[in-house]
Amino acid sequence: MSKPFRFKQFSVSQEHCAMKIGTDAVLLGAWTDLDIQPNSILDIGAGTGILALMMAQRSGAELIDAIEIDDAAYEQCVGNFEASDWGDRLFCYHASLDEFTEEIEDQYDLIISNPPFYTETFKTENKIRNQARFEDAMPFHTLLKSVAQLLSPRGHFNVIIPFSEETSFIELAANEGLFPLKILTIRGQKSSPLKRSIICFTFKKQAVETRELVIEIARHQYTKEYTSLTKDFYLKL
Repeated sequence: MSKPFRFKQFSVSQEHCAMKIGTDAVLLGAWTDLDIQPNSILDIGAGTGILALMMAQRSGAELIDAIEIDDAAYEQCVGNFEASDWGDRLFCYHASLDEFTEEIEDQYDLIISNPPFYTETFKTENKIRNQARFEDAMPFHTLLKSVAQLLSPRGHFNVIIPFSEETSFIELAANEGLFPLKILTIRGQKSSPLKRSIICFTFKKQAVETRELVIEIARHQYTKEYTSLTKDFYLKL
């Protein structure tokens, strides 16, 4: 049995989840702006539950819901919620996004998602891992259609996607009345190509604030910006 991944204020067991803890989720959870002081938060495609746990650590939101379709990941997510200090504020639904969107009448002030996003060429023989990692398990247009229904009028939607998908994702979002407010582009090292985009969307069209983050100066030697962003979570920063 693998050891839980330990953060400063919580631990995450992940041996039954296809997608393990990665930099993407931590960056998204740390970068998400909580200035709107959300009272209700939704994590779409929760996996281990790491994003919901990060939101519980960072915010006073009374209601933090998560959705996870995979049986084993759902069980693990529930266990991680119960083992945390915020179990009374965290709840995971075992459902598909379509089912959840149809059944839930409430809207959320903040929606956060680290969605599956690889294409056919990367597929492996592992069906569960494919489901966790590949966009056809939850197509971007399906995700955005649900977000447009589930997000409150003043709400923010934060998502991390491949940089190569940024333009098309923003176009799909506009079809649902969602527009970028802030974008953080990410590269591993200064000489590396841009790898990810984290985008905050709202229902209001306005000027977009764009910044870039470089993670490392050299292997395991992190930039000041990356350390500053993630230091409240990683034990060794």
